[in-house]
Amino acid sequence: MSYSNLRRASLGLVSVLALCNAMILPSSALHAGMSDLSAVPYPVAAEQWPYVGGDQAGTWFSALTDINDSNAGQLGLAWAYEMGTERGQEATPLVIDGVMYTSGVWGIVYALDATTGKLLWQFDPGVDPMSARNACCDTVNRGVAYRDGAVFVASEDGRLHALDAKTGAEKWTADTIINRKQAYASTGAVVLTSDAVVIGNSGSDLGDGSSRGYISAWDIKTGAFKWRFFTVPPAPDQPFEHPELALAAKSWGPNRDGKYQNGGAVWDGLSYDPQTDQIVFGTANASPYLRVKTGSERHDDLFNASIVAVSAKNGRMNWYYQETPGDSWDYDAVQKFIFANLPFGGETRRVVMQASKNGFYYTLDLKSGKLLAADAFTYVNWAKGVDLATGRPQFTEVADYSHKAKNVYPSWAGGHTWNPMSFSPRTGLVYIPSLDVPNVIFNMAGNGGALSHLEGFFNADGIIPDETYDTAGMKRLFGALPEKSELQKERPGTKLVREILKAWDPVTRKVVWQHVTSEGNRGYDGGVLSTAGNIVVQGRGDGTLWIYNATTGQPIKSIQTGSHIMAAPMTYKVKGVQYVAVQTGYGGSGISFPIPPSSAAYLNQNTNRILVFKLGGGAVPPPDKRVNPFDYPEPPKFTATAAMIAHGEEKFTEYCSRCHGFGPGVAPDLSRLPTEIHEMFNDVVLKGTLAQLGMAPLNDLVTKDDVDAIHAYLIDQQRQGYEAQHKKTASK
Repeated sequence: MSYSNLRRASLGLVSVLALCNAMILPSSALHAGMSDLSAVPYPVAAEQWPYVGGDQAGTWFSALTDINDSNAGQLGLAWAYEMGTERGQEATPLVIDGVMYTSGVWGIVYALDATTGKLLWQFDPGVDPMSARNACCDTVNRGVAYRDGAVFVASEDGRLHALDAKTGAEKWTADTIINRKQAYASTGAVVLTSDAVVIGNSGSDLGDGSSRGYISAWDIKTGAFKWRFFTVPPAPDQPFEHPELALAAKSWGPNRDGKYQNGGAVWDGLSYDPQTDQIVFGTANASPYLRVKTGSERHDDLFNASIVAVSAKNGRMNWYYQETPGDSWDYDAVQKFIFANLPFGGETRRVVMQASKNGFYYTLDLKSGKLLAADAFTYVNWAKGVDLATGRPQFTEVADYSHKAKNVYPSWAGGHTWNPMSFSPRTGLVYIPSLDVPNVIFNMAGNGGALSHLEGFFNADGIIPDETYDTAGMKRLFGALPEKSELQKERPGTKLVREILKAWDPVTRKVVWQHVTSEGNRGYDGGVLSTAGNIVVQGRGDGTLWIYNATTGQPIKSIQTGSHIMAAPMTYKVKGVQYVAVQTGYGGSGISFPIPPSSAAYLNQNTNRILVFKLGGGAVPPPDKRVNPFDYPEPPKFTATAAMIAHGEEKFTEYCSRCHGFGPGVAPDLSRLPTEIHEMFNDVVLKGTLAQLGMAPLNDLVTKDDVDAIHAYLIDQQRQGYEAQHKKTASK
């Protein structure tokens, strides 16, 4: 994520519009035979919500019908619970026997009475805040798992915890990280097999050498280690830990530099299929993105950007399919999977489906991994399609940005990312929170700018051309980039940045209806729930919770919550009452971007809450307002040369902009620091004085001279803002 995005976002206050352009088809266009639940291979969620995705098929669908397309307009707040944190919320709660179990930042676990919101217990894993810098995209957590009176969670620092479901007491813990010198973290939900807890990790984007991807399995009763599957080979002079790595190593070519750990993290998207007793998971991008840095030629780089299925018994590979060979675009394949029984080729096939980050919707045979379909569900220009015979994408000239900046669709944010999609067997449709977003991506080392490295992007950068895209302001750091008017020629009349909720038919492989949920700037909208009551529920970045008719896409109701919503909702029923619940809080990959001005959270505190709705409920009280979020305190007196300030801007962009932007956001706006923080600035950055607040020291990345320059740059930014603010006040 480049600082150029952050700086430009702070210059423009462009509203993110909630536009609707429903494309409605008659119900006769939907599949016959889909009105029952036979399309889902496992029992779907009903009164309880026992899995993060509702069921073992990962559908985010419920059979409940009390709240439906005829009465959902009566939804109102039943209860709210404040979680005590102010970061990104991405988990979907579980509800079992009247108790709600969920996770928040760092992997904190909450157990609540599902009818009242009363806290029953809370577990804090005690994560060392120094590990916060290992989390690529905020200290988020995507949920817990439950089995036989135990709750399982992976904390941000990569430890796995088994908790007593009645008391929250820790039964056992296991350290899942193999090398703590690498930038490992765990943010995904764990998955349970018949006898094991399985977890992946993140870290493919961070550190000069990145980290090496793997999943590991631990005994569900004792926490004892069972097996591990590495997604990429070790350094060329190291032995293979399991036979599959010999195949992988051949795909990397002979000139691979052993100092790079190769990426391939499994940071989300773990699924377990009991019928075949296999774990299906996706892998992240290669590292670095461009082989220019290693001096080697381009190869497929297995098993990066792939779907892999392994035996749950021993971790040996059953099959793999690589979605993006030689990934250079940050096209992780870790988006969540859905298992289903669908008609293909005149017969019902058991399939696994994924709306991938690279913009294609993939359908594969779940048992064999055979590719059945691959279709663009959003605008794609890096490939003109996927050859079903070979399974390989058909690259276009746009895909190669090694010598010239290209505007590539989708962006590094993906055509669909971690936000869960939902499959309704009632309608036969998959509801995808999709992104219609490009990025101007380029090789930083050869583009004529002052920077050649960016933490989180290595030697490439991908700048999203949103409403604040400003080539003049970026030229010194990043070199010459195409003007927005030039980019617009590819798709005249369409905003370059849009988020769209799409109802996708996986059999006819077409969009049935859609709604633009934000445009101009990203809203960081949420995941999706669908139910047998013929409704679809999604939260948006502007703070509204929307309910649609699942068949037609017709909006039924929107509720302003005053909080940013990224997580996917869920639903459950206790004592005869059906509820809909969602967690709220801005962050995740948006941590370094100011909250969009159209969001209610822009002026409100980013208070993390669980909001629960029922028919006949009341209004949602908004969080407290932010205290003077736009005021610039008077900056300290400081004299610095233009060269020192310029050097500070470069180092800030390289190492600080991954978390800190200019404007109201999750991490503090460093251009508005109070006097006491200025006085301790060097100790904060070099010694970790504020590590307990998540600011780990950067003393291994920057020198004291670098920090002095960064501080000079920030003081200069604060001075400019303060003077402009003073002039504006004086003119009134």
